[in-house]
Amino acid sequence: MTRNALHDDELPIDGDVVASLIHRERPEWEDLRLSPVGGGTDNVLFRLGDALLVRLPRTPGSVASLRKERTWLPRLAPSLPLRVPEPVHTGSPHDEYPLEWSVYRWIEGAPPAPDTVSDWARFGADLAGFASALHRTDLMGAERADELSWYRGGSLRETEQWMGPNFDDARPLVDADLDVDRLERWWRDALALPDSSAAQVWLHGDLRPGNLLAHSGRLHAVIDFGALSVGAPDAEHAAVWDYPLPACLAYWDALDLDEPTWLRARAWAIAVAISGIAYYCNTYPEFVAECRARLGAILAFGDR
Repeated sequence: MTRNALHDDELPIDGDVVASLIHRERPEWEDLRLSPVGGGTDNVLFRLGDALLVRLPRTPGSVASLRKERTWLPRLAPSLPLRVPEPVHTGSPHDEYPLEWSVYRWIEGAPPAPDTVSDWARFGADLAGFASALHRTDLMGAERADELSWYRGGSLRETEQWMGPNFDDARPLVDADLDVDRLERWWRDALALPDSSAAQVWLHGDLRPGNLLAHSGRLHAVIDFGALSVGAPDAEHAAVWDYPLPACLAYWDALDLDEPTWLRARAWAIAVAISGIAYYCNTYPEFVAECRARLGAILAFGDR
């Protein structure tokens, strides 16, 4: 496998498996160089030649995400100001890998970081521009149902059903300078706010650094629309705490977010990070570090 399993029902995936799938379905590609390029919590990724990317779900539950992308990305892309994944092949299940898989056009770039982003305020404004364009895009008949009803587009109050134990689980796993009690208080304060009155919109669902690509110093592409859904926009804004303060402030200013929306977004950021630490503490240290950094940024930002 490309890394230790992240989920109990994860399938074994390596280069030999991918090469076999390519040989079966697209033999014209089998002489292209195949190399692993990592992956996230739901998929394993391989670069194929210079122009293609192979994406394979880690678990059966992630297959629906690829189907969503194949259905909706070609319809959404014309309305968006940044590059998004372009599906070029739908892979079928086989004995060596019993799930659907996908091939996309390769997009140049690297995750946003100090050495890939030249102006964080401009980055924050560009990210806000993408979110705004996505949220303005016509729903084209889509509704918040089935695979388009991911939890982050719902009411923050629904997190109360599963977040209590996560705070207790995360406390012994974080550094002493992370004030989990304060974070939990902010999350609970946000639960008391009324739900958003905003209209339901398209949501990317997970605008964390691993799902963005910078190129030539600027935000260039948004990838991995596996969490694509229809719902309230509060949780969409939660990712801004993954970026430096100038990006966070520029994003806030560009969208002119009101205080209740900002507080609900902060509570979503806390909930996702705390639950990520509790779930991946023994399997995905890079993601846990990202969650810890997000919580540290939230605390540093404070109540301003």
